[in-house]
Amino acid sequence: MARAARKPDVRLKRAYEQPSADDGMRILVDRLWPRGVRKADIAIDRWLKDVAPSTELRRWFAHDPDRWDDFRRRYKAELSYKKEALTELEGCARKGPLTLVYAARDEDHNEAVVLRDVIAARLRRKSAR
Repeated sequence: MARAARKPDVRLKRAYEQPSADDGMRILVDRLWPRGVRKADIAIDRWLKDVAPSTELRRWFAHDPDRWDDFRRRYKAELSYKKEALTELEGCARKGPLTLVYAARDEDHNEAVVLRDVIAARLRRKSAR
């Protein structure tokens, strides 16, 4: 009997929120360490600094919602050169829950949102083949 393919589960969580048992693999996706957070408290499995937006893009965006659409486009362009990191994240998402950990206050306008969408799109394309 064939096993049904499990739908990848990619979640987002602020670095300042308590980790939970159902977070699965926790990966910090910020270039900078979250201010005021101790390593023991964040409970991450990996820190993928290189998948974060470039310093120039991060500074330009400055979490300004008016720049969101341009930020998404520019960050996706940067991610197109980070195939190895994206492949690693896809693999984690296939194995079980994957929680992308980020520090931004704005839960709707941050790099983890874009990254989750990019990972989901890549997984959909691969499963459609």
